[in-house]
Amino acid sequence: MTSRIACALLLATLSLSALAQARQPVQSAPQAARLDKARLARLDGALQGYVDDGRIAGAVALVLQDGKPVYQRAVGWSDKEARRPMREDTLFRIASQTKAITSTAVLMLVEEGKLTLEEKVSKKIPAFAHTTVIGEDGKTVPAKREITVQDLLTHTAGISYGTDARVAEAYRAKALGPAAGWGWYTADKDEDTCTSMERLASLPFVSQPGEKWVYGYNTDILGCVVERASGMSLEAFIRTRITGPLGMKDTQFFLDPAQRERLAVVYASDADGHAVRAPDGSKGQGHYVDGPRRNFAGGAGLLSTARDYARFLEALRRGGTLDGVRLLSPRSVQLMTHRQTDTYPVDGRGFGDGFEITERPGGNGLDGVGAFGWGGAYGTTYRVDPQSGLVLLLMIQQLPNATDIGAVFPALVYQALD
Repeated sequence: MTSRIACALLLATLSLSALAQARQPVQSAPQAARLDKARLARLDGALQGYVDDGRIAGAVALVLQDGKPVYQRAVGWSDKEARRPMREDTLFRIASQTKAITSTAVLMLVEEGKLTLEEKVSKKIPAFAHTTVIGEDGKTVPAKREITVQDLLTHTAGISYGTDARVAEAYRAKALGPAAGWGWYTADKDEDTCTSMERLASLPFVSQPGEKWVYGYNTDILGCVVERASGMSLEAFIRTRITGPLGMKDTQFFLDPAQRERLAVVYASDADGHAVRAPDGSKGQGHYVDGPRRNFAGGAGLLSTARDYARFLEALRRGGTLDGVRLLSPRSVQLMTHRQTDTYPVDGRGFGDGFEITERPGGNGLDGVGAFGWGGAYGTTYRVDPQSGLVLLLMIQQLPNATDIGAVFPALVYQALD
Protein backbone atom coordinates (compact mmCIF):
# COMPACT_ATOMS: atom_id res chain seq x y z
CA MET A 1 0.00 0.00 0.00
CA THR A 2 2.80 2.42 0.91
CA SER A 3 4.47 1.75 -2.42
CA ARG A 4 1.21 2.51 -4.31
CA ILE A 5 0.75 5.81 -2.46
CA ALA A 6 4.34 6.84 -3.20
CA CYS A 7 3.89 6.10 -6.92
CA ALA A 8 0.66 8.07 -7.00
CA LEU A 9 2.30 11.06 -5.32
CA LEU A 10 5.23 10.90 -7.77
CA LEU A 11 2.89 10.83 -10.80
CA ALA A 12 0.92 13.77 -9.41
CA THR A 13 4.11 15.77 -8.89
CA LEU A 14 5.32 15.04 -12.43
CA SER A 15 1.95 16.02 -13.89
CA LEU A 16 1.93 19.34 -12.03
CA SER A 17 5.51 20.05 -13.15
CA ALA A 18 4.65 19.33 -16.79
CA LEU A 19 1.57 21.56 -16.54
CA ALA A 20 3.61 24.40 -15.08
CA GLN A 21 6.19 24.11 -17.86
CA ALA A 22 3.48 24.08 -20.51
CA ARG A 23 2.11 27.39 -19.15
CA GLN A 24 5.50 29.11 -19.41
CA PRO A 25 6.12 31.16 -22.58
CA VAL A 26 8.21 29.38 -25.21
CA GLN A 27 11.73 30.83 -25.35
CA SER A 28 12.68 31.68 -28.93
CA ALA A 29 16.23 31.33 -30.23
CA PRO A 30 18.29 34.50 -29.85
CA GLN A 31 18.12 36.71 -32.93
CA ALA A 32 21.25 37.84 -34.74
CA ALA A 33 22.12 41.49 -34.15
CA ARG A 34 20.65 43.84 -36.74
CA LEU A 35 22.69 46.28 -38.80
CA ASP A 36 22.13 49.94 -37.99
CA LYS A 37 21.55 51.59 -41.37
CA ALA A 38 22.92 54.94 -40.29
CA ARG A 39 26.18 53.40 -39.09
CA LEU A 40 26.38 51.12 -42.14
CA ALA A 41 26.17 54.24 -44.31
CA ARG A 42 29.72 55.05 -43.18
CA LEU A 43 30.74 52.66 -45.94
CA ASP A 44 29.55 55.13 -48.57
CA GLY A 45 32.07 57.79 -47.68
CA ALA A 46 34.88 55.31 -47.03
CA LEU A 47 34.58 53.53 -50.38
CA GLN A 48 34.17 56.78 -52.28
CA GLY A 49 37.20 58.13 -50.46
CA TYR A 50 39.45 55.39 -51.84
CA VAL A 51 38.27 56.32 -55.35
CA ASP A 52 38.58 60.09 -54.83
CA ASP A 53 42.11 59.68 -53.43
CA GLY A 54 43.10 57.61 -56.45
CA ARG A 55 43.99 54.56 -54.34
CA ILE A 56 41.56 52.34 -56.28
CA ALA A 57 39.74 52.82 -59.56
CA GLY A 58 36.45 51.37 -58.34
CA ALA A 59 34.73 48.70 -56.27
CA VAL A 60 31.52 46.79 -55.73
CA ALA A 61 30.44 46.07 -52.14
CA LEU A 62 27.65 43.72 -51.14
CA VAL A 63 26.41 42.70 -47.69
CA LEU A 64 23.70 40.11 -47.07
CA GLN A 65 22.04 39.43 -43.74
CA ASP A 66 19.95 36.28 -43.52
CA GLY A 67 20.20 36.06 -47.29
CA LYS A 68 18.79 39.53 -47.99
CA PRO A 69 20.84 42.44 -49.38
CA VAL A 70 21.26 45.12 -46.71
CA TYR A 71 24.01 47.04 -48.49
CA GLN A 72 25.06 47.09 -52.14
CA ARG A 73 26.94 49.77 -53.95
CA ALA A 74 29.17 50.25 -56.97
CA VAL A 75 31.66 53.13 -56.79
CA GLY A 76 34.20 54.54 -59.20
CA TRP A 77 35.19 53.07 -62.51
CA SER A 78 35.50 49.62 -64.05
CA ASP A 79 37.66 51.31 -66.71
CA LYS A 80 38.87 54.69 -65.52
CA GLU A 81 40.54 55.68 -68.79
CA ALA A 82 37.44 54.88 -70.84
CA ARG A 83 35.21 56.53 -68.18
CA ARG A 84 33.19 53.35 -67.86
CA PRO A 85 31.43 53.40 -64.47
CA MET A 86 31.57 50.47 -62.08
CA ARG A 87 28.23 48.60 -61.96
CA GLU A 88 26.78 46.08 -59.56
CA ASP A 89 26.92 43.41 -62.31
CA THR A 90 30.55 44.12 -63.28
CA LEU A 91 32.64 40.98 -63.69
CA PHE A 92 35.85 40.45 -61.69
CA ARG A 93 38.75 38.04 -61.84
CA ILE A 94 38.33 36.29 -58.49
CA ALA A 95 41.60 34.29 -58.53
CA SER A 96 41.87 32.32 -55.27
CA GLN A 97 38.17 32.69 -54.52
CA THR A 98 38.00 29.86 -57.07
CA LYS A 99 39.49 27.58 -54.40
CA ALA A 100 36.32 27.42 -52.30
CA ILE A 101 34.26 26.36 -55.32
CA THR A 102 36.75 23.66 -56.34
CA SER A 103 36.93 22.43 -52.73
CA THR A 104 33.14 22.20 -52.73
CA ALA A 105 33.33 20.11 -55.91
CA VAL A 106 35.78 17.76 -54.20
CA LEU A 107 33.54 17.28 -51.16
CA MET A 108 30.53 16.68 -53.43
CA LEU A 109 32.45 13.80 -55.01
CA VAL A 110 33.41 12.52 -51.55
CA GLU A 111 29.71 12.47 -50.65
CA GLU A 112 29.03 10.46 -53.81
CA GLY A 113 31.69 7.88 -52.96
CA LYS A 114 33.90 8.81 -55.93
CA LEU A 115 36.69 10.10 -53.68
CA THR A 116 37.78 9.83 -50.07
CA LEU A 117 39.62 12.43 -48.03
CA GLU A 118 42.33 9.89 -47.18
CA GLU A 119 42.77 8.84 -50.81
CA LYS A 120 46.23 9.16 -52.30
CA VAL A 121 46.29 11.69 -55.12
CA SER A 122 48.25 9.21 -57.23
CA LYS A 123 45.10 7.11 -57.53
CA LYS A 124 43.74 9.80 -59.86
CA ILE A 125 47.05 11.32 -61.06
CA PRO A 126 49.70 8.53 -61.16
CA ALA A 127 52.52 11.07 -61.61
CA PHE A 128 52.11 11.93 -57.90
CA ALA A 129 53.07 8.43 -56.73
CA HIS A 130 56.71 9.42 -56.20
CA THR A 131 57.24 13.09 -55.35
CA THR A 132 60.33 14.84 -54.01
CA VAL A 133 61.08 17.58 -51.46
CA ILE A 134 63.92 20.11 -51.48
CA GLY A 135 65.64 20.87 -48.18
CA GLU A 136 67.05 24.14 -46.87
CA ASP A 137 70.44 22.91 -48.08
CA GLY A 138 69.14 22.65 -51.64
CA LYS A 139 69.29 18.86 -51.72
CA THR A 140 66.29 16.92 -53.00
CA VAL A 141 64.99 13.86 -51.15
CA PRO A 142 62.01 11.54 -51.70
CA ALA A 143 58.77 12.47 -49.95
CA LYS A 144 58.21 10.47 -46.75
CA ARG A 145 54.71 9.55 -47.83
CA GLU A 146 52.24 10.14 -50.63
CA ILE A 147 50.08 13.25 -50.78
CA THR A 148 46.37 12.82 -49.99
CA VAL A 149 43.23 14.68 -51.01
CA GLN A 150 43.00 16.04 -47.45
CA ASP A 151 46.56 17.40 -47.68
CA LEU A 152 45.55 19.40 -50.74
CA LEU A 153 42.31 20.71 -49.21
CA THR A 154 44.21 22.03 -46.18
CA HIS A 155 47.34 23.22 -48.05
CA THR A 156 49.54 20.84 -46.10
CA ALA A 157 50.99 18.91 -49.06
CA GLY A 158 54.17 21.03 -49.01
CA ILE A 159 53.45 22.48 -52.47
CA SER A 160 54.19 26.16 -53.10
CA TYR A 161 53.64 28.30 -56.19
CA GLY A 162 57.25 27.69 -57.19
CA THR A 163 58.46 31.26 -56.77
CA ASP A 164 60.67 30.44 -53.73
CA ALA A 165 64.39 30.88 -54.40
CA ARG A 166 65.13 27.18 -53.79
CA VAL A 167 62.90 25.98 -56.62
CA ALA A 168 62.18 29.00 -58.82
CA GLU A 169 64.51 28.13 -61.70
CA ALA A 170 63.36 24.50 -61.83
CA TYR A 171 59.74 25.66 -61.98
CA ARG A 172 60.52 28.30 -64.58
CA ALA A 173 62.05 25.62 -66.80
CA LYS A 174 58.76 23.71 -66.68
CA ALA A 175 56.66 26.83 -67.47
CA LEU A 176 55.40 27.09 -63.88
CA GLY A 177 56.29 29.31 -60.92
CA PRO A 178 57.99 32.51 -62.16
CA ALA A 179 57.10 31.60 -65.75
CA ALA A 180 53.38 31.61 -64.84
CA GLY A 181 52.70 35.27 -64.13
CA TRP A 182 52.69 35.63 -60.36
CA GLY A 183 53.09 31.84 -59.99
CA TRP A 184 49.45 30.79 -59.88
CA TYR A 185 48.40 32.08 -63.30
CA THR A 186 47.63 29.50 -66.03
CA ALA A 187 44.96 31.15 -68.22
CA ASP A 188 47.49 31.63 -71.02
CA LYS A 189 48.41 27.93 -71.25
CA ASP A 190 47.36 26.08 -74.39
CA GLU A 191 46.96 22.82 -72.48
CA ASP A 192 44.46 21.28 -70.08
CA THR A 193 44.93 21.58 -66.32
CA CYS A 194 45.82 17.90 -65.83
CA THR A 195 48.74 18.26 -68.25
CA SER A 196 50.04 21.20 -66.20
CA MET A 197 49.60 19.32 -62.92
CA GLU A 198 51.29 16.15 -64.20
CA ARG A 199 54.31 18.29 -65.07
CA LEU A 200 54.17 19.86 -61.60
CA ALA A 201 54.49 16.37 -60.05
CA SER A 202 57.99 16.05 -61.49
CA LEU A 203 59.23 19.14 -59.62
CA PRO A 204 60.49 19.29 -56.02
CA PHE A 205 58.12 20.57 -53.33
CA VAL A 206 59.22 22.68 -50.37
CA SER A 207 57.98 20.67 -47.37
CA GLN A 208 57.18 17.09 -46.46
CA PRO A 209 53.46 16.19 -46.72
CA GLY A 210 51.56 17.03 -43.54
CA GLU A 211 54.38 18.92 -41.83
CA LYS A 212 53.69 22.56 -42.75
CA TRP A 213 50.98 24.86 -44.14
CA VAL A 214 52.24 25.93 -47.57
CA TYR A 215 50.09 27.98 -49.94
CA GLY A 216 50.43 26.93 -53.54
CA TYR A 217 49.12 24.77 -56.39
CA ASN A 218 47.17 22.47 -54.07
CA THR A 219 43.69 23.36 -55.32
CA ASP A 220 44.81 23.36 -58.96
CA ILE A 221 45.79 19.73 -58.44
CA LEU A 222 42.34 19.13 -56.95
CA GLY A 223 40.86 20.56 -60.14
CA CYS A 224 42.48 17.70 -62.03
CA VAL A 225 41.32 15.25 -59.36
CA VAL A 226 37.75 16.45 -59.91
CA GLU A 227 38.12 15.87 -63.65
CA ARG A 228 39.46 12.34 -63.21
CA ALA A 229 36.89 11.38 -60.55
CA SER A 230 33.88 12.85 -62.37
CA GLY A 231 34.76 12.06 -65.97
CA MET A 232 34.16 15.66 -67.08
CA SER A 233 36.18 18.87 -67.27
CA LEU A 234 36.35 21.04 -64.17
CA GLU A 235 34.53 23.75 -66.13
CA ALA A 236 31.67 21.37 -66.97
CA PHE A 237 31.44 20.04 -63.40
CA ILE A 238 31.28 23.50 -61.84
CA ARG A 239 28.81 24.75 -64.45
CA THR A 240 26.43 21.79 -64.30
CA ARG A 241 26.70 20.90 -60.61
CA ILE A 242 27.32 24.20 -58.80
CA THR A 243 26.94 27.49 -60.66
CA GLY A 244 24.13 26.38 -62.99
CA PRO A 245 21.83 24.97 -60.28
CA LEU A 246 22.47 28.03 -58.06
CA GLY A 247 21.69 30.46 -60.89
CA MET A 248 25.25 31.85 -60.94
CA LYS A 249 25.05 32.72 -64.62
CA ASP A 250 28.04 35.09 -64.54
CA THR A 251 30.58 32.74 -62.92
CA GLN A 252 32.87 31.25 -65.57
CA PHE A 253 36.50 30.57 -66.45
CA PHE A 254 36.59 32.58 -69.68
CA LEU A 255 34.46 35.42 -70.98
CA ASP A 256 32.69 35.62 -74.31
CA PRO A 257 34.23 38.49 -76.34
CA ALA A 258 30.78 40.06 -76.64
CA GLN A 259 30.83 40.56 -72.85
CA ARG A 260 34.30 42.13 -72.79
CA GLU A 261 33.14 45.49 -71.46
CA ARG A 262 31.56 43.88 -68.40
CA LEU A 263 35.02 42.80 -67.16
CA ALA A 264 36.70 45.33 -64.90
CA VAL A 265 40.17 46.56 -65.83
CA VAL A 266 43.06 45.50 -63.60
CA TYR A 267 44.98 48.29 -61.86
CA ALA A 268 48.14 48.20 -59.74
CA SER A 269 49.31 50.19 -56.73
CA ASP A 270 52.32 52.31 -57.69
CA ALA A 271 55.13 53.45 -55.36
CA ASP A 272 52.94 56.31 -54.09
CA GLY A 273 49.92 54.08 -53.43
CA HIS A 274 47.94 55.27 -56.44
CA ALA A 275 46.10 52.94 -58.81
CA VAL A 276 47.64 52.81 -62.27
CA ARG A 277 46.50 50.66 -65.17
CA ALA A 278 48.22 47.26 -65.10
CA PRO A 279 49.91 45.94 -68.26
CA ASP A 280 48.47 43.37 -70.61
CA GLY A 281 49.49 39.75 -70.13
CA SER A 282 49.77 37.35 -67.23
CA LYS A 283 50.76 39.98 -64.63
CA GLY A 284 47.98 42.35 -65.58
CA GLN A 285 44.83 42.08 -67.67
CA GLY A 286 45.29 38.36 -68.32
CA HIS A 287 43.91 36.11 -71.04
CA TYR A 288 40.35 35.65 -69.78
CA VAL A 289 38.76 36.91 -73.02
CA ASP A 290 41.25 36.19 -75.81
CA GLY A 291 43.28 33.33 -74.36
CA PRO A 292 43.49 29.67 -75.42
CA ARG A 293 40.51 28.93 -73.12
CA ARG A 294 41.78 25.44 -72.30
CA ASN A 295 43.27 25.56 -68.79
CA PHE A 296 40.56 25.55 -66.11
CA ALA A 297 42.55 26.49 -63.02
CA GLY A 298 40.84 25.13 -59.91
CA GLY A 299 42.95 27.37 -57.71
CA ALA A 300 42.69 30.72 -59.44
CA GLY A 301 40.81 30.72 -62.74
CA LEU A 302 37.22 31.94 -62.31
CA LEU A 303 35.48 35.22 -63.09
CA SER A 304 32.37 36.22 -61.14
CA THR A 305 30.17 39.04 -59.87
CA ALA A 306 29.44 40.08 -56.30
CA ARG A 307 25.87 38.78 -56.62
CA ASP A 308 26.89 35.40 -58.01
CA TYR A 309 29.57 34.68 -55.44
CA ALA A 310 27.26 35.81 -52.65
CA ARG A 311 24.78 33.11 -53.69
CA PHE A 312 27.48 30.47 -53.37
CA LEU A 313 28.51 31.74 -49.93
CA GLU A 314 24.91 31.98 -48.77
CA ALA A 315 24.38 28.32 -49.69
CA LEU A 316 27.29 27.36 -47.44
CA ARG A 317 26.11 29.67 -44.65
CA ARG A 318 22.84 27.75 -44.72
CA GLY A 319 24.58 24.41 -44.38
CA GLY A 320 25.04 23.60 -48.07
CA THR A 321 21.64 24.49 -49.56
CA LEU A 322 19.90 27.47 -51.17
CA ASP A 323 16.53 27.84 -52.92
CA GLY A 324 15.92 24.11 -53.01
CA VAL A 325 19.40 23.28 -54.37
CA ARG A 326 21.65 21.25 -52.08
CA LEU A 327 25.35 21.24 -52.87
CA LEU A 328 26.64 19.60 -49.68
CA SER A 329 25.39 18.07 -46.48
CA PRO A 330 25.78 20.13 -43.29
CA ARG A 331 28.46 17.66 -42.14
CA SER A 332 30.65 18.45 -45.18
CA VAL A 333 30.18 22.19 -44.66
CA GLN A 334 31.42 21.67 -41.11
CA LEU A 335 34.63 20.19 -42.53
CA MET A 336 35.12 23.28 -44.65
CA THR A 337 34.43 25.75 -41.85
CA HIS A 338 36.22 24.17 -38.87
CA ARG A 339 39.94 23.64 -38.25
CA GLN A 340 41.32 20.56 -40.03
CA THR A 341 45.05 21.14 -39.51
CA ASP A 342 47.25 22.27 -36.63
CA THR A 343 49.84 23.76 -38.99
CA TYR A 344 48.07 27.01 -39.92
CA PRO A 345 50.52 29.75 -38.87
CA VAL A 346 48.15 32.61 -37.94
CA ASP A 347 47.31 33.05 -34.25
CA GLY A 348 43.58 33.15 -33.53
CA ARG A 349 42.66 31.52 -36.83
CA GLY A 350 42.50 28.03 -38.29
CA PHE A 351 42.11 26.45 -41.70
CA GLY A 352 39.46 23.96 -42.77
CA ASP A 353 38.83 22.06 -45.97
CA GLY A 354 38.63 25.23 -48.03
CA PHE A 355 38.38 28.29 -45.76
CA GLU A 356 40.26 30.26 -43.15
CA ILE A 357 38.29 30.36 -39.88
CA THR A 358 38.29 32.92 -37.06
CA GLU A 359 38.61 31.01 -33.78
CA ARG A 360 38.56 33.71 -31.10
CA PRO A 361 37.47 37.34 -30.69
CA GLY A 362 40.17 39.52 -32.22
CA GLY A 363 41.53 36.68 -34.30
CA ASN A 364 40.67 38.60 -37.45
CA GLY A 365 39.59 42.15 -36.76
CA LEU A 366 35.93 42.35 -35.71
CA ASP A 367 35.02 38.91 -37.09
CA GLY A 368 32.66 36.81 -35.04
CA VAL A 369 33.96 33.49 -33.77
CA GLY A 370 33.33 30.93 -36.49
CA ALA A 371 33.45 33.44 -39.35
CA PHE A 372 35.14 32.05 -42.44
CA GLY A 373 36.42 33.33 -45.75
CA TRP A 374 39.38 34.06 -48.02
CA GLY A 375 40.15 36.36 -50.92
CA GLY A 376 41.73 36.66 -54.34
CA ALA A 377 45.01 38.03 -55.67
CA TYR A 378 43.25 40.82 -57.56
CA GLY A 379 42.04 42.30 -54.27
CA THR A 380 38.63 40.65 -53.92
CA THR A 381 37.73 39.54 -50.41
CA TYR A 382 34.84 37.96 -48.53
CA ARG A 383 33.70 36.82 -45.10
CA VAL A 384 30.79 34.70 -43.91
CA ASP A 385 29.82 35.31 -40.27
CA PRO A 386 27.24 32.73 -39.13
CA GLN A 387 26.91 34.41 -35.70
CA SER A 388 25.45 37.49 -37.36
CA GLY A 389 23.91 35.85 -40.42
CA LEU A 390 26.23 37.94 -42.60
CA VAL A 391 27.85 37.47 -46.00
CA LEU A 392 30.31 40.25 -46.92
CA LEU A 393 31.87 40.76 -50.36
CA LEU A 394 34.21 43.41 -51.67
CA MET A 395 35.24 43.27 -55.32
CA ILE A 396 38.14 45.31 -56.71
CA GLN A 397 40.77 44.62 -59.40
CA GLN A 398 44.17 45.69 -58.14
CA LEU A 399 47.39 43.66 -58.38
CA PRO A 400 49.59 44.40 -56.54
CA ASN A 401 47.28 46.06 -54.02
CA ALA A 402 48.90 48.30 -51.40
CA THR A 403 45.64 49.60 -49.92
CA ASP A 404 44.07 48.62 -46.60
CA ILE A 405 40.54 48.50 -48.04
CA GLY A 406 40.32 44.74 -47.45
CA ALA A 407 40.53 45.32 -43.67
CA VAL A 408 38.53 48.56 -43.55
CA PHE A 409 35.52 47.15 -45.40
CA PRO A 410 34.59 44.35 -42.94
CA ALA A 411 35.34 46.59 -39.95
CA LEU A 412 32.81 49.13 -41.18
CA VAL A 413 30.22 46.41 -41.65
CA TYR A 414 30.75 44.86 -38.22
CA GLN A 415 30.73 48.18 -36.36
CA ALA A 416 27.17 48.69 -37.61
CA LEU A 417 25.87 45.64 -35.76
CA ASP A 418 23.34 46.84 -33.19
